[in-house]
Amino acid sequence: MTEDERKELCMRMRTLVVFRAVLDDPVIAALVDTLGIAAGLGHDDAPLAEAYAGFVSELFATGTCSLGAHVQEVVLDDENVYLRRRGARAEVPRVLADAADAELQTLARLAALTPDDLLTHVPTELRGTLARYEVERTDLVGIYRERLADIHRHGFGVYARHHVFRMDDAGQVVPVHHPDPIRLADLADYEREKGIILDNTRALLAGRPAANILLTGDAGTGKSSTVKAVANELASEGLRILEVHKEQLHRIPGLLDELTKNPLCFVIFIDDLSFARDDDNFAALKAILEGSVSAKSANVAIYATSNRRHLVRETFSDREGDDVHLNDTLQEIVSLSDRFGIHVSFHRPDKATYLDIVHQLAEADHVTMDEGELDLLAERFATRRGGRSARGARQFVDSLVARQ
Repeated sequence: MTEDERKELCMRMRTLVVFRAVLDDPVIAALVDTLGIAAGLGHDDAPLAEAYAGFVSELFATGTCSLGAHVQEVVLDDENVYLRRRGARAEVPRVLADAADAELQTLARLAALTPDDLLTHVPTELRGTLARYEVERTDLVGIYRERLADIHRHGFGVYARHHVFRMDDAGQVVPVHHPDPIRLADLADYEREKGIILDNTRALLAGRPAANILLTGDAGTGKSSTVKAVANELASEGLRILEVHKEQLHRIPGLLDELTKNPLCFVIFIDDLSFARDDDNFAALKAILEGSVSAKSANVAIYATSNRRHLVRETFSDREGDDVHLNDTLQEIVSLSDRFGIHVSFHRPDKATYLDIVHQLAEADHVTMDEGELDLLAERFATRRGGRSARGARQFVDSLVARQ
């Protein structure tokens, strides 16, 4: 690379517009500084070798030794105006598209820089002692265009790298780095219930009308596991799941406004939901389900689980109080669950179903035991745990695997 080529590339990087946020990446920032010194553009008092070493140190700290791989990751993660407009199927002005194409070419050139391109002016004896990073040729422009063409399955930014999210205490959406890996094949029985949820979620992904779903039933019957398994099953098709706690329900309207602009589909998941009679969150959820605070988003559905058929706890005072409109009050209490388009009940399994679940799990985990003995031990386990459940069956088989 000639001196003029180094200067030109450095100035192109310093004048990025569409992909300007990539300059905030520590590795790329250090690389551009090093390139500038190598090209004689300012920072003349900064030794080139020292700047180069700082850049390579930043690169290695990311866990990769390949400059091309790192630049590709940063570019694909960048949530810029061009990407957002493409994801929202909005019109992209020609000047914006041209700028994005030109900057992609610049970033591809940056990704192809070799240590020798940067160390031309470093004495040979010193150059031989400096760490070398890997030079990996990648078709950055081609990969980016492929991602754009499939943006409704891959997404962009953090949503392209993760498929499970939660809302933190500050109301920010953050990724879950180690989500439960459960799959539908891991869940024995409840085929009808799983099918209803899977079909509704596939409708959401296909752009067809999809309902909000309420999953009710005893603890341990597999409500939450089913939602998580569906999310894992359909992640590659463009589904993302975002868990919100009951105390965060008032944030959902703002969240819907943001998710509506995203090319992916989302399940907002509220686990173990119930309310006290005077709970402010009751009104918040009611308004959300009715669509009175935010129009229903075509790419978002709300799935909630509860151990209660009616989400608001009725008390004796609710039934016997002096409320003039007592009947209306009780009707409001029991009707919240009816505002979900689909209600799926997960019933505690009877003996035959429970043992069938145990047999399926034991076979999948290669547990070898006489069937009669297996049934006897499974029933004893259920008795000690307060009753039969899918979760109890899983825990029982896990205990057998641990002893093998």
